[in-house]
Amino acid sequence: MRYLLDTHIFLWWLVDQPKLSEATKRVIAASDNEIYVSAASTWEMIIKSAIGKLSLPPSPQGFIREQLRINRMLPLPITIEHSLALATLPMIHKDPFDRMLIAQTIFERMVLITDDPVINSYPVTVFSAE
Repeated sequence: MRYLLDTHIFLWWLVDQPKLSEATKRVIAASDNEIYVSAASTWEMIIKSAIGKLSLPPSPQGFIREQLRINRMLPLPITIEHSLALATLPMIHKDPFDRMLIAQTIFERMVLITDDPVINSYPVTVFSAE
């Protein structure tokens, strides 16, 4: 199965956040699942780190790359098709990063791991992280 991690789920995984359910941990850790992290999430983390809303190590780009490698997670680039898919989404969710994750999940036929209840308003397959 192919899963896309919401940005906060990726971060929760890295710090072993207690909010992350055991079922979610099993899905992420299962060797037969493909776990993806979107370029939208790395973009969001870099921006939030730069403005002081997220604490990352001094070299966030190196840290993120290393965590993807260590955790055997796959990068998901943002394509033109993903951007165009945004046009089909109603303006329920206002966060541009989450909207891109939703578009990518739908377009790529993945399952999005999140605990954001607003995302359930879209025609997307969600695995609830809590």
